[in-house]
Amino acid sequence: MSRQDPGSTIWFTLSIDGESLGYFNGCEGLSSQVEVEQRQEGGNNGFVWQLPTRVTFSTIRLTRPLTPDTTKVAKWISSVQTGIKRPTAQIAALRADGSEVARWGLIDVLPVSWSGPSLDPANPAVATEVLEITHHGFTD
Repeated sequence: MSRQDPGSTIWFTLSIDGESLGYFNGCEGLSSQVEVEQRQEGGNNGFVWQLPTRVTFSTIRLTRPLTPDTTKVAKWISSVQTGIKRPTAQIAALRADGSEVARWGLIDVLPVSWSGPSLDPANPAVATEVLEITHHGFTD
């Protein structure tokens, strides 16, 4: 039995309706929160019901060095101007050897922001981009 190190995740892939937008080396915001409403039990002072009311999902920020795949992101963002289509998406976490650690399916994805690199010759650094997306939940 081969043992794989779950902590060696190096990059993430993002695909929208099956079309890859490339590899990213940072991913933040894969989270959800269940809002809870408290109801006190009538006649039982020692018990309070914790009832789920709604589930909220945070926006997801993907970062990477600038690559030719940036044009795919720009094309997707530009498509929002001609009509909002909320596709499904997949984010996969990959190890250094390319094997998959985990995968998340997202429902009704929409790009909410993109920021490109700051190109300053006085401050040379890796040119990076940040894509922020929102969604309506995880798929099964």
